[in-house]
Amino acid sequence: MTATTTQQSTLQPRLIVADAGRAIAFYVEAFGAEEVSRYEGDDGKIVHAELRFGQVSFTLKDEEPGTPDVGPSDLAGSPVILELTVADADAVGTAMEKAGATVIYPIDDHPYGRVGRLRDPFGHVWMISQN
Repeated sequence: MTATTTQQSTLQPRLIVADAGRAIAFYVEAFGAEEVSRYEGDDGKIVHAELRFGQVSFTLKDEEPGTPDVGPSDLAGSPVILELTVADADAVGTAMEKAGATVIYPIDDHPYGRVGRLRDPFGHVWMISQN
């Protein structure tokens, strides 16, 4: 059996949220993200927005009930943990809490590093680790 090689060089998460406009405001406040682009449908729902902070880039969109594009609240949580490695995990965790995230596991020292988990107001789980 041979390994398959992909031609892609990046993987960009796309978060589906119940209120993309509010989510963008949260990520700007919590991470200092910059909104790179935003596209809205005729109904005013965000169909694509790109955010960037440092070297991190991700996209998001409004959920669409009745389609596969549903957020964590429709799935009883998210099966994905987004790991974000930063220089100061405590500062990022504090900023996330201030912006409305809830702590799942407090940021603390572990044998594998300084790390904690927080859930953003839209149901996505972030593991904040310190480099």
